[in-house]
Amino acid sequence: MNTRTLPGHEEMLRAFQNRSARYDGVFFTGVRTTGIFCRPVCPARKPKPQNVEFFATARDALYSGYRPCRRCRPMEPAGSPPEWLRGLLADLDADPSRRWKDQDLRERGLHPDRVRRWFQRHHGMTFHAYGRARRLGLALEQIREGVGVSTTAYQHGYESLSGFNEAFRQLVGDAPRSSADGLVLQVTRVLTPLGPMIAGGTDEALYFFEFSDRRRLERQLDRLRARLDCTLVPGGNLLLERTAAEVAAYFAGSLQRFSVPLVAPGTDFQQSVWEELRNIPFGETRSYADVARAIGRPTAVRAVARANGDNRMAIFIPCHRVVGSDGRLTGYGGGLWRKQHLLDLESGVSQAGLFADPES
Repeated sequence: MNTRTLPGHEEMLRAFQNRSARYDGVFFTGVRTTGIFCRPVCPARKPKPQNVEFFATARDALYSGYRPCRRCRPMEPAGSPPEWLRGLLADLDADPSRRWKDQDLRERGLHPDRVRRWFQRHHGMTFHAYGRARRLGLALEQIREGVGVSTTAYQHGYESLSGFNEAFRQLVGDAPRSSADGLVLQVTRVLTPLGPMIAGGTDEALYFFEFSDRRRLERQLDRLRARLDCTLVPGGNLLLERTAAEVAAYFAGSLQRFSVPLVAPGTDFQQSVWEELRNIPFGETRSYADVARAIGRPTAVRAVARANGDNRMAIFIPCHRVVGSDGRLTGYGGGLWRKQHLLDLESGVSQAGLFADPES
């Protein structure tokens, strides 16, 4: 059985009854009357409190005789697209320039409202808005490569240059020509055992990596846009694929140090704090005061805490390894339960000796 500490019983019960997405990945609920186990967010009718028990992992629930729920699919990573949507997503990735209509969805046996709701929940925009953003992202790349604006507009299905310019301005905030030299960050979701995360980067480096439900996420991205004068567009590239692969290896317990290149814009002070965070060994923790002393600013404990909170590179810049002076967990943008999970994961891997030198 998994030894990871779970939240209190009453806390988990409230989260399950309220279908709290913030606890997705923290625990699984077994329903004694049906023999099924579910995620906290399961849309099925909730059983009576006396008929449930909680598990740290899906594996624990399976070993206790429960079978996975068919509605919330607890064996899949949180945020995974449902089976009925996967064909559409595959076609969208294969041809992101295609313009989809509601009739196209109906011909595939999909109800447009159902597709819209899923995209709004997981991407913060409708399916059609997502498709437009993908097309405009491709258009921006073409313009930056020297293709004419008019040619690009008609290649991407716009019947008028004015319509293309207006759509482009809504996405980028500027006209196509003046945006040709700007930085473009491709943005995609990365599924993890702690819920979906948002990754953004170029072909050369990762610029942010955060939990998709973090409350300050939008503010962080706005600051990043302002600092870099960049454009965020849905899409992917080889570096983001590499990012997802390394994150998967980390959660599987087979990766201790990331190799993805990072660009983390910030003040000189923030940079010094973030660099020190990367020096904290895997499986260990430091206090805010420890970090302040390490960067030569022993009285700047509160400023270190603020820099910790301003980190846009969750896990890669391991702010989760910083705790209070008494060892207690303190603020974490993704939620303290996630911080505890990450520390438990790293501590368990280190104790298992998975990274010991085989020659030693």
